[in-house]
Amino acid sequence: MTPANPGGGADKTAVLLINLGSPEAPTPAALRAYLKQFLSDPRIVELPRPLWWLILNLIVLNTRPRRSAEKYAKIWTPEGAPLKAHTERQAKLLRGYLGEAGEKNLVIEWAMRYGAPSVADALDRLRAAGCARILIIPLYPQYSASTTASALDAVNAWLKRHPGAAELNVIDDFHQDAGYLSALAAGINVHWMREGRPEKLVMSFHGLPRSSIRRGDPYHEQCLASGQLLAAELGLAEQDYVITFQSRFGPAEWLQPYTQATLESLAQSGVKRVDVVCPGFVADCLETLEEIALEGKQAFLAAGGAAFRYIPCLNEQHEWITALAGLIRRRLAAWGGE
Repeated sequence: MTPANPGGGADKTAVLLINLGSPEAPTPAALRAYLKQFLSDPRIVELPRPLWWLILNLIVLNTRPRRSAEKYAKIWTPEGAPLKAHTERQAKLLRGYLGEAGEKNLVIEWAMRYGAPSVADALDRLRAAGCARILIIPLYPQYSASTTASALDAVNAWLKRHPGAAELNVIDDFHQDAGYLSALAAGINVHWMREGRPEKLVMSFHGLPRSSIRRGDPYHEQCLASGQLLAAELGLAEQDYVITFQSRFGPAEWLQPYTQATLESLAQSGVKRVDVVCPGFVADCLETLEEIALEGKQAFLAAGGAAFRYIPCLNEQHEWITALAGLIRRRLAAWGGE
């Protein structure tokens, strides 16, 4: 990874992009290490710790790594895990865009909440580079305790070890940001210009246990708001789209409607073509490329559908990099500039 600022210096301002994470390789051993860290986070699994320790170590980590490795192998690229590759490229493009816009002293770093490069390592590099102010951006448009708050847990743990090391500011969600929504709409419209419009657009967001929402997590409300605003941006009527939730894990009730069940129901009701977009992910990953583009397609076609098209995430799309730069510049201006 390129150092944040090889020349050092003092009192710089930095931006740290944080995404979820990926294993180091599509192998059972690499997945076991990754899943152990991920599933040990109390933000992810909220069962009593002693009970979950037994389940995790005696059952989950002895069965799930092999299955997960097979899934990752289907989407692995020469650059490694797609999520990590896209996040690194987003940071590089953002660095270049902001530099051309006159923000030449702004340091851009990226990190993964689970796996490498870790949040702590990235913050260590920024501290060594003399960054006295750091803007933290968890790359989750909709706030959730299991994603955004978990990323900030890692930041706060580092800060406890280095009290006073830097002044921090956080963009903790951008679910209604006009640039983010416009970038999503631009990508969808380009796809439709090439492929034509579907009978139904499915907007699939990552799921959460229903119990999290009852405890006050705003995630569900923010997903619905993003979906409705995106539909308005696209000029869709209510019957043209549906908002669903994917990636259910465990026996508990999760946010509904479930994506796969919805795809099957649409096909069974006579819908022949659907397009699926995942507005809650800013970079393609296992949940979009394997769960939706492969498994979702298979489920829809097996249920009687004729055509399934997955619309890629924002990734390195110009409109998204521009929107992200706009978010950063507005927050820095409100924070007092560089």
